[in-house]
Amino acid sequence: MKDEEDLLFFTLFSCKSGLTYDVLGLVCGLDGATAKRRQDEGLAVLREALRLANCLPEREFQSPAELQRYFSKRRAVLLDATELATQRPQEKAAQKAQYSGKKNATP
Repeated sequence: MKDEEDLLFFTLFSCKSGLTYDVLGLVCGLDGATAKRRQDEGLAVLREALRLANCLPEREFQSPAELQRYFSKRRAVLLDATELATQRPQEKAAQKAQYSGKKNATP
């Protein structure tokens, strides 16, 4: 990495791409162990920059009241809407209610 801008780009790219460290290293001209170290360094710098800017998100709350206090001070809330796997219901009616129609078998 030549400078902080390269480290930031590498860090954000590594988080977004989801590549293994070996493949990430190959893409960026590094070995896998160095890619892991650079990502760790970049995440530490990014975390500290977000903390100093008072933009670091909270990850844990000790009580529902603490959660409510935290969000009462915020104008907007961003939620990660990643799909989660669920257990398929055994009953036919319940299966039909959960079916999204997105995953169709191809002939």
